[in-house]
Amino acid sequence: MADITKNEIMHIAKLAMLNLTDTEIEGYTKDMQEILAYAEMINNLDTSDIDETIGATKQKNKFRKDEVIEFQTRDNLLQNAPSQAEGMFRIPKVINT
Repeated sequence: MADITKNEIMHIAKLAMLNLTDTEIEGYTKDMQEILAYAEMINNLDTSDIDETIGATKQKNKFRKDEVIEFQTRDNLLQNAPSQAEGMFRIPKVINT
């Protein structure tokens, strides 16, 4: 198993737009190594004698009919928008450039 480095934690933090202190980076490095060690242990378990299951209960999904609803006007459609601008849905910025 490969060890997680501080540089990898810093890279992940950058992708998640997190500002971490050196103490937090050390803590997350240790935590991530423990998580990966646990995953490695789980991957190495012998599951050949365990029955295959799909779910723990007998419940099944209840699907509803997919119905198309046509809106007569843009204003009717935009009533569902939590935020709107210039006749369009307004969403938060999700990509940093």
